[in-house]
Amino acid sequence: MQDDNLSEIEIQDQTIIENKELNIWEALIPVVLLMCMLAYNIFVADGEALGAYSNQFILLIAGAIAAVVGFFNKVNYKLMLKEIWENLQSVFVPIMILFLVGALAGTWLISGVIPAMVYYGLQVLNPSIFLPASVIICAVISIATGSSWTTSATVGIALIGIGTALGISPGMIAGAVISGAYFGDKMSPLSDTTNLAPAMAGTDLFTHIKYMSITTVPTVIITLIAFSIMSVSIESTGSSDTSFILGTIDKYFNITPLLFLVPVAVVVLILFKVKPVAALISGVLLAAVFAFVFQSKLIENITDSSTKTVVTSILTDTSVAIDNAEYLANLSPADIEKVNNDPQLKNLFSDDDLKGVHTLQSLQSFLAPDYADAAVVKAKAENLEKLITIKRLKKLFSAGGMNGMLWTILLICCAMVFGGTMDAIGALSRITRELLKLATTVFGLFASTVISCLGLNAIASDQYLALVIPGKMFKKAYQDKGLAPENLSRTLEDSGTVTSVLIPWNTCGAYQSGVLGVGVGEYFVYAIFNWLSPFTTLFFAALNIKIRQLKDK
Repeated sequence: MQDDNLSEIEIQDQTIIENKELNIWEALIPVVLLMCMLAYNIFVADGEALGAYSNQFILLIAGAIAAVVGFFNKVNYKLMLKEIWENLQSVFVPIMILFLVGALAGTWLISGVIPAMVYYGLQVLNPSIFLPASVIICAVISIATGSSWTTSATVGIALIGIGTALGISPGMIAGAVISGAYFGDKMSPLSDTTNLAPAMAGTDLFTHIKYMSITTVPTVIITLIAFSIMSVSIESTGSSDTSFILGTIDKYFNITPLLFLVPVAVVVLILFKVKPVAALISGVLLAAVFAFVFQSKLIENITDSSTKTVVTSILTDTSVAIDNAEYLANLSPADIEKVNNDPQLKNLFSDDDLKGVHTLQSLQSFLAPDYADAAVVKAKAENLEKLITIKRLKKLFSAGGMNGMLWTILLICCAMVFGGTMDAIGALSRITRELLKLATTVFGLFASTVISCLGLNAIASDQYLALVIPGKMFKKAYQDKGLAPENLSRTLEDSGTVTSVLIPWNTCGAYQSGVLGVGVGEYFVYAIFNWLSPFTTLFFAALNIKIRQLKDK
């Protein structure tokens, strides 16, 4: 779910544009070229073929190619502009939410809210249960709020901070957060996608939810088992030095349980059906007040005035400096040179992220060849471990404000330009109709629906269109096969709702990666619930398990 009222446009009422002049090969030209350009940018040019905003430029280029295809097939440019404008209108509120999440991250940092969540979370969440616990926590919050976006922007941010402090891979944490958030979003009667899917298929909400649980519950159980195995087997680098982390947080922030009033207030407002934008604004303002009340000394030292610090945290980059001179002084120039030359540790003193797992034992092994005295080796390794911990905490103690969300917002806007152009020239409907022709069997119908939803998430870059277009175009086919409409609504959710977050340029993928600060490529493998759901629905269809017929109703 993004929001329960994304724009004045009712997405389910949007017209699917047909173009009889356009053939399937012409419809696929922009898609194939887009995938080729993105693949080159990601795998060859390390994401910067055209600079820092390469993906955005590539989407615009693909949109221009789609427009050329449209011109050759007698599509008026005014229609293209109209569809692009409607697409941009549909993401106006999500863009507002992204700006507010950036402001939220900044104010929650300087007010001590995020540090407090990490401080208490480290004492409650053991590394051995952290990942499955994260799935469950996010699932509960998402069911209650009906929004994966709200869950990530509140609890998700805190869990990323706690897990990072424990030394757990950010990709794993984000995967657990997203798995739980999308399970809850998918099963919540408050979610807009949970209401939209049955509306498209022609069934009622609670029949849809009950029938969807047949595939969703086994998927989330497998997800929890996988994360439980990961939690037991992962080598956490931060658990051995939790006391140092807690001491550092306590040194720089005034930590009190009262700080939890801010996130609790936001969640309560959402539960009482207050619009997400209003709830997030309230969270930003309340956190700003708490910064003056609880962190007055801190915000005086970040800039030359407390008010300037608060305003800066809302708008742009803010960081709390952590002094590492004491630990750095205990390393010799030769030690530092050795660190800088090591492939795993070389980023310790730079802005780039560290690679690999670093425990006290591994650091002692790293330093042992240079020193005969075991006590010296242990002392230096302990200092190096603290420097690594400070490196992680520096990331936790920084936020980008609204400015930090601009890359993600521009990506969404460019994706909407491409998706709008593809819709206007009739390419989306053409591709979907070709898939529909492949549905000669019941399993083929399910498979075509899944492929259509996945494809539209990538091509249209919008979760809603990935539900609406296949929902409208496959509805009669399910009826003709004698299948109850909840088969279609369930398949739409299993393959459309949850996979949107796996596409970097989809509004959901861009949002989650921007809010959590973890790239889609990093969390893709660990978003187990999301990529497993389409396979589960196909498995049930292939074996004809719980496939309800119209005559059974």
